[in-house]
Amino acid sequence: MGSKALFFFALLSISALALSPAAFAENEEDPGLVMNFYKDSCPQAEDIVKEQVKLLYKRHKNTAFSWLRNIFHDCAVQSCDASLLLDSTRRSLSEKETDRSFGMRNFRYLETIKEAVERECPGVVSCADILVLSGRDGIVALGGPYIPLKTGRRDGRKSRADILEEYLPDHNESMTVVLERFGAMGIDTPGVVALLGSHSVGRTHCVKLVHRLYPEVDPAFNPDHIDHMLHKCPDQIPDPKAVQYVRNDRGTPMVLDNNYYRNILDNKGLLLVDHQLATDKRTKPYVKKMAKSQPYFFKEFGRAITILTENNPLTGTKGEIRMQCNVANKHH
Repeated sequence: MGSKALFFFALLSISALALSPAAFAENEEDPGLVMNFYKDSCPQAEDIVKEQVKLLYKRHKNTAFSWLRNIFHDCAVQSCDASLLLDSTRRSLSEKETDRSFGMRNFRYLETIKEAVERECPGVVSCADILVLSGRDGIVALGGPYIPLKTGRRDGRKSRADILEEYLPDHNESMTVVLERFGAMGIDTPGVVALLGSHSVGRTHCVKLVHRLYPEVDPAFNPDHIDHMLHKCPDQIPDPKAVQYVRNDRGTPMVLDNNYYRNILDNKGLLLVDHQLATDKRTKPYVKKMAKSQPYFFKEFGRAITILTENNPLTGTKGEIRMQCNVANKHH
């Protein structure tokens, strides 16, 4: 009996080792990004994010613009891993504090969503997935399409502020640079045109506009639009902290729609990149097509957002699941 019991105990030990999380992680192939990744570990995760986005949007309408902009600023910089959300430390500058992130806000509300998810499923859902899902639901809040997006991302542990400008095109870049930067992520020309349709909503601070207004007004501007812009941006050197801005689309400023394309074809695009999009021979045909067809805009927009959110994610055992989105976990 003693030898049988000993054998049975040894068998149990081997079985337990085979089924342990560490052994499971080593033996199981990384599934990567999949639809409804949290269906077993946190079935309510996506519903919680959706509900929080709705609640926050009711209280603060500009949160939806932030959710959408977060996708671009995080996922376009090497990996979709929520590095954007990390605060500065003694050793590294936060991406949030760079010039390219000027005007970005509402990061604290992502922490609100994270806290709601943590109450239901502690330590399970990544900040990277919350960033992407809140962006998806923010697009819907703005009247845009619902885009089915995969989950399963994990969080990075470092800021990418030092390489950010290598990846994020600036609004004053040439169209060639813009197309090349997005092309490196697998986003083609109609996808780029659709992504810039995000400029249909929100507002642009005068800091980003004055070079087209002073000392002389850019002759490319529609004359009917100039007085309004000069009224909104009366200072040649505006205070970055002042509330001085122009709405991207005066007609439907809170709606993600194809009105943006009609505006830029009418020379009412605020940023240089908007003007170039409507005049460059590589992009203008798609601008005209999207100006005529909102379904086509939505189709290309959804396709481009999907590619962007799947850009080089951390999955499997890479990265971590942050406890707080603004701080990497401490490892002892």
